[in-house]
Amino acid sequence: MREILGRRRRLLSRRGDGGPELIDAALTFATEWQWPVLPGVAADRRGGRSRCGCPDPECTVPGAHPFDPGLLAATTDARMVRWWWGNRPTAPVILATGGKAPCAVSLPALPAAGALDALDRRGMRLGPVVASPARWSILVKPYSMEQLGELLYAKDFVPGSLRFHGEGGYLALPPSVTAQGGIRWERAPLPGSAAPWVPDVEAVVDAVVEALTRTGVSAPEM
Repeated sequence: MREILGRRRRLLSRRGDGGPELIDAALTFATEWQWPVLPGVAADRRGGRSRCGCPDPECTVPGAHPFDPGLLAATTDARMVRWWWGNRPTAPVILATGGKAPCAVSLPALPAAGALDALDRRGMRLGPVVASPARWSILVKPYSMEQLGELLYAKDFVPGSLRFHGEGGYLALPPSVTAQGGIRWERAPLPGSAAPWVPDVEAVVDAVVEALTRTGVSAPEM
């Protein structure tokens, strides 16, 4: 059993360019954790440049979003996952956030490490944290738009650099590789068959807003 768990930890933590690690990770998310996933747009590296494979030349999340199929196709069905990645082995693994799957609160990568240190000093328990070259995303329990609206309305100030991935949203998961670079676990899930524990959104937003306000990262990113 230890060997199986150790293998899973390597698969979920490793960065790769496709192949068994991506399909194995997608199957773990979908079948063991019951997180609906679908393939993202693989990066297009023609001409010595890495850009999104979608038709939008100004894509703001290159390679890290669903395109064909669309987000509503996200599934936990193992046969569908095997078929998708059997045909598109380098496709990023995209999580459809909300519903029974986690949501996420993301912040810019530059102040993210300091914010996590601040949360650790406060004794805040965190679950998995997904890191891309541009942003880090803290996974949280599913929330409704009404719940999020009430939470933000109660605050005097919310940094514009915060983003929220709720119902109808998506997030690229490790070990995907996008046009912006590799996706990795900054805080990896503990290995096992059960879905990882994640905190409530209220606790995370309170702590992250305070941390970002102290570091002065409040302007929205373009």
